[in-house]
Amino acid sequence: MEIRKMVEDYKSEFVFGAILLLGVLVSCFGARYMSSEQYEPISVILNGCIATICLAGAWLMNRHSEGLRARKIWVSVLIAFAIFSTLLLMRVTWFIDLPKQGLVTLQGWEMVVGNFLSWLLLSYPVEILRPGWLNHKRAFFQGLPVIITFALDELFDIDLRILLALYPILLLGFLVSHIRKYREWCEENYSSMENIDVQWIVRYIIMYIVFNAFFFVLCFYATIPVAFTQQWILLLMLIYSSEQILFRPDPWKMIRHRMLAKSSDEIEENEDTPMEDLSEQSNAAYREALDEWMQREKPYCNPEFRLLDLRQVLPLNRTYLSQVIHAEYGCNFYQFVTHYRIEEAKRLMKECPDMQMQEIAEQSGFSSPTVFSRIFARETGLTPMEWRGENG
Repeated sequence: MEIRKMVEDYKSEFVFGAILLLGVLVSCFGARYMSSEQYEPISVILNGCIATICLAGAWLMNRHSEGLRARKIWVSVLIAFAIFSTLLLMRVTWFIDLPKQGLVTLQGWEMVVGNFLSWLLLSYPVEILRPGWLNHKRAFFQGLPVIITFALDELFDIDLRILLALYPILLLGFLVSHIRKYREWCEENYSSMENIDVQWIVRYIIMYIVFNAFFFVLCFYATIPVAFTQQWILLLMLIYSSEQILFRPDPWKMIRHRMLAKSSDEIEENEDTPMEDLSEQSNAAYREALDEWMQREKPYCNPEFRLLDLRQVLPLNRTYLSQVIHAEYGCNFYQFVTHYRIEEAKRLMKECPDMQMQEIAEQSGFSSPTVFSRIFARETGLTPMEWRGENG
């Protein structure tokens, strides 16, 4: 059941990965027939596009940062890639003639630069998954292994390129380990996953893995197909990521706004301060009050319904609100609200047989008909149309 749920939740990401892999295979195969003379102007164009996109994206992102640290970090990433692409463009255009048999493998300092850029690409998702965690001290210690490895490689007669080439993947492992915790946090606080960046981060990681796989190959075996494919993947990654970061809402943003409003809103005071342990008797009383409020007010019909909205009926902080849900209903907040929405949708389908599925989804609190159909089928084993046919 867990595997089925994961496949359904990340179905679009599997499709995205398959399309990207197909594009990579076509690119590598087609670039095999590209000569050095043909590749050189193409490389100049690609690097010019990367530099232009990064500068334009940094300017636009900076104007619409909205005070979000994650967006400011992405501005730094774009500026760094703009500088690197400009230097590479000048190098290829003015100083280097590509060898007739292809490209040369990366030198030690080039691998250090590659590691630095790979680390920069990870800085944004790290900030999304763990806001404020990445400070100057942690950033220094993350980059320290690369510096030490490079120094050992230069001082002693040993080949440590394998460590330099693999280091971005090791950093990726740290990032992936926090995705599940992040999704759990989202489900504890939000009733809809539409404004949550889990799926988008997964697509970002897919592109990052492919980009670094080609970086690894370039460290040992540089060819025109490898270099060409890595360049357009980077261009795609920067364009796609900038668009997503600029227009996707930040799930932490609402939490920050609630924190900023605490001084003027008494209900928010001591939001996360400890309280006395809840007894079974108090939990039962809270459940009775919550059930009555949910049935009377139907707050779940609002797609933006959040955990802290329960404070309208339960005088508890975030931690204890979540504890009551887990103790009394055996699920997290997202699952708790989904149950009410599914039951509301069933009621509408029974009582209003002529109502369109889109309207049922909206009135039940689902963010879209697609999300409604997917979640309904996952929870009941039937599509909404099938359930209506059997129970209408």
